[in-house]
Amino acid sequence: MPVKTHRLSFSNYFRSLICLAGLALLTFSCDKNVVYKAHEDVEDGLWYIRNKPSFKVEITDTLARYNLYYLVRNTLQYPYYNLYLTRNFTGPDQKPISKTLEEVYLSNEVTGKPFGHGLGDLFDHKIPFLKNYQFKRSGTYTIELSQSMRQNPLPFIMSVGISVEKVENQPAP
Repeated sequence: MPVKTHRLSFSNYFRSLICLAGLALLTFSCDKNVVYKAHEDVEDGLWYIRNKPSFKVEITDTLARYNLYYLVRNTLQYPYYNLYLTRNFTGPDQKPISKTLEEVYLSNEVTGKPFGHGLGDLFDHKIPFLKNYQFKRSGTYTIELSQSMRQNPLPFIMSVGISVEKVENQPAP
C-alpha cells in the first residue's frame, strides 16, 4: 500500500507564512503602549496575607497619561466571585501616594460565570484601577498588592500583577 505524502505548494506555504506574520504582528502590536507589565506567581495557589507582591515602575514621561491595571490569574475553583485587594502606591521619594482597599470582580455573582479570558480552568483578568493617571514626576514608583479577604490563605489565586499603559490619542492640554 503506497504511503500518501502531502506536499506544501508554494501558494499554501506563502499563505501560511502571511497568516503567521499577521498573527505575530497582531500579537506584538497589542502591547505597543505597555510601559510596564509584570506578575508574581502565588506559591501553591495559596495567597497568604503576609505575601505582598511589590512592583517597581520606572516613569520617564510625566506629560503622558496612563491607565493602570491589576492582573489576576485564578482557577475555576476559586470560591468567591470577588477579591478584595489593598494597594500601597509609593512615589519616587518613598512617600506614600495612596493606600486603597478595592473590591474587584472575578466572576458573575449570580451565575458564577468567570470574567476575563480563560483557557481550561485558568482565567486571566485585566482590571483597571487608575484611568488617565498622570505621574507628577519621573522616577521609580512602587505598587504593593495584598489580599484583604477574610480567608488566609486565599486559595486558587495563581498570580497577581500590574500593567501600566500609555493612553492613546491623548487630548491636548
